[in-house]
Amino acid sequence: MLPTTLKIAERLQLTDAEKAAVMQLWNCEYPAQLCYSTLQDFERYLNNLANKAHWLLVDDGGEIAGWAIAFDREGERWFAIILSQVVHGLGYGTMMLNALKGRNPKLSGLVSDHDRYIKANGTPYTAPLGFYLKNNFIVRPDSRLELPHLSAVRIEWEGKS
Repeated sequence: MLPTTLKIAERLQLTDAEKAAVMQLWNCEYPAQLCYSTLQDFERYLNNLANKAHWLLVDDGGEIAGWAIAFDREGERWFAIILSQVVHGLGYGTMMLNALKGRNPKLSGLVSDHDRYIKANGTPYTAPLGFYLKNNFIVRPDSRLELPHLSAVRIEWEGKS
């Protein structure tokens, strides 16, 4: 995959092949405890999200190097984003966030704020909080997700009115 040939493709629905590729990306880049063991489990996750829109970072051959999703939850617009490690630090994360920001006046997300997690391949998971702060998100420290397998803080971005 050549990072110079990557572009963003927006979708309302993913094909089966895209779902499989996104799940693989998820399982490679997120902490191991968040991995999905089957495509059916991943599809169940996606099917439980309301008013979804997807953004894929793809090369000319259709290989997926990143995925973002925006969805509605409890009257707010939430998002998740994953980039392949091979494109980290090249501006594609900001490019994907800007695509989401262009379609959504306000976004909320949950993000790990520590580096204690390990990916499925045994390498450390680097918390992306600094990336989001650099991209004009604010931290809501009073709003956290604390589960036995995951600790995350809420982040928000709001466009200028």
